[in-house]
Amino acid sequence: MDKLVSIFRNWKKWHLIQVLVLSILIIILSFFGLLYYFSKDADISGLKSELPQATVFYDMNDEVASKVSANKNEGVSIKEVPDSMKNAIVSIEDHRFYQHSGVDLIGTSRALIRDLKAGGMVEGGSTITQQLTKNTLLTSQKTLNRKMQEVFLALQIEREYSKLEILQMYLNQIYFGNGAWGIKTASSKYFAKDVKDLSISESALLAGLIKAPSALNPYEHMEKALKRRNLVLAQMKKQGYISENQYQKASHEKVVLNDRGGDPFRGKFPYYVDQVLDEAINIYGLSQDELLTGGYQIFTELNPEMQSAMEEKYRDDSLFQEGKDRLVQSGGVLIDPKTGGIKAIVGGRGKHTFRGYNRASQLEAQPGSSFKPLAVYTPALEEGWKISDMLKDEPMTFGDYQPSNYDFQYEGQIPMYEAVKESKNVSAVWLLNELGIEKGLNSIKRFGISLNKNDRNLSLALGGLHKGVSPMNMAEAFSVFPNNGVRMKAHAIKKIVDADGKVVAVWKAKKVRVTTKAVTDNMTTMLLGVVEQGTGSAAQIPGRETAGKTGSTQVPIKGINGLKDQWFVGYTPQLVGAIWLGYDKTDAEHYITPVSNKGAAVVFREVMSKALSNEPAQSFNVPHIATLIEQQKQEEATKKRFNFLGDFNNEVQKWEEKWNKQKEKWQRKWKNKGNGHNNGH
Repeated sequence: MDKLVSIFRNWKKWHLIQVLVLSILIIILSFFGLLYYFSKDADISGLKSELPQATVFYDMNDEVASKVSANKNEGVSIKEVPDSMKNAIVSIEDHRFYQHSGVDLIGTSRALIRDLKAGGMVEGGSTITQQLTKNTLLTSQKTLNRKMQEVFLALQIEREYSKLEILQMYLNQIYFGNGAWGIKTASSKYFAKDVKDLSISESALLAGLIKAPSALNPYEHMEKALKRRNLVLAQMKKQGYISENQYQKASHEKVVLNDRGGDPFRGKFPYYVDQVLDEAINIYGLSQDELLTGGYQIFTELNPEMQSAMEEKYRDDSLFQEGKDRLVQSGGVLIDPKTGGIKAIVGGRGKHTFRGYNRASQLEAQPGSSFKPLAVYTPALEEGWKISDMLKDEPMTFGDYQPSNYDFQYEGQIPMYEAVKESKNVSAVWLLNELGIEKGLNSIKRFGISLNKNDRNLSLALGGLHKGVSPMNMAEAFSVFPNNGVRMKAHAIKKIVDADGKVVAVWKAKKVRVTTKAVTDNMTTMLLGVVEQGTGSAAQIPGRETAGKTGSTQVPIKGINGLKDQWFVGYTPQLVGAIWLGYDKTDAEHYITPVSNKGAAVVFREVMSKALSNEPAQSFNVPHIATLIEQQKQEEATKKRFNFLGDFNNEVQKWEEKWNKQKEKWQRKWKNKGNGHNNGH
């Protein structure tokens, strides 16, 4: 009887326990059922499922030249991640990853019981999906409210994305320590490898770092990192991802750390990248956000050797005047005259600001005398003037406008090539006045430069523009001369390909016939003279035919004799360069003073010399003005000789006339004396 009572009591007790356990399970299941139901409204719009890919820039040879991205890490497709890496992560971080729906009921229940025992949140029990949620959509704060949000969001993520998509997002955004966000950076930082080349041992080591990246950093704590790696390998073996042999081999593999550092292409050639981005946005309609996150491939006209050469010279402070409490600034560009392709560009000196002010392409400054070939001499040659024709060079007034030569020296009249060589201001204004202002305006328009309605005056001859031009404008215009009269639009982009391999933009060449080859040959002859014998002699490149024109503008402050803008625009047969130099803001304390071993012409010479160092020297195949000058000297000598002979003959004739007159006087006198003697006898 007692035995039956005992059995009944025990049965009742076990029954109560079963009922209690069942009730608890029903409550838990109901709780998670409600979670699952209400999680449908969870907002996961902040989760970026697309790969955080950098935009890659390719040079003229289709080689990678630079990269830019808005993300601190660069993504990699899950297809490129080896099974060893995926299995290592799942084994150590969430071994039921492929079975649960975002929340592991068993793991969470176990963690909840431990948290209740401890009287606080001490164990996460988070799945990979929950960790992704925490890292991308929530804070890491350990509160019950945040934990509930984490669960809701994780369930919704699992509805929206596949397991592989979730794993891809997780691997690309998790922190692996040592400044490495994402698996791609981690592979480079620790092993100098691409993700696809990671071994089982290396995969296990990286997976092990996630728990405590700083404490397990192998660069500082190798022993701890190895211990953690072996734990990961043991879990991989236990869960059937690797065999005993693979485990033994991987656990005994020596770790060879190798920090490749950051991506060597990231941030390279920043001013060229700025120019490309501006074109992509303003010409092809892409947004900056798309360009910084969309993984585009942009093929450009960049010549990396020329760009490096230009950047090197712009870091050489000895080529520039020392500024007063701020840098003397500069902007320059190199263009291929045959294609219009921008080969190199630098938008300023000092620290670069991403998509900041680019003085090579965004500047608006008066070009001074560098404008004369475009506004005056090209239309004059088109109208039939010859480079040896004489131009007036004397103080003149044109209505209210009274230009003067920069050195206040006048020669009365000089041949056109001499006026260009010595940059005679009055001669240029006089010639434009002779041609008519419309001829100058039309010429400038054909050279691709936009004018303001206020520019319709004779100061146009001297670059006195209302708004101004950039080095890019001037380089494109001057490219007409070495390209036989044809202007090609300056551009950096050849084509743009999106992340899916689709070509979304292609540059279409735009040719404009500006003038004839005969005119450009004559212009080149005169501009060669500027460099070889005239105001641009500082731009001479040893061993290379170089043509070009200086330009400057005066400080518009009374009593100050200095320059606001200094220019040199020039070219060899295969490359055009334009350099501007000045302060961003000119005032009584900040202006340029001409110095022989510094300035725009010197910067042009140094940049072009370095940029063309691996290019063969070429000839323009046009006459040089030395021949014309020699002819002029011979003509003047002949003229003087003829003048001397004429004068001598005149003098001889005068003396002969005087002698004849004297002879006549003497003859009359003797005759008169003879007549008087006969009468007397």
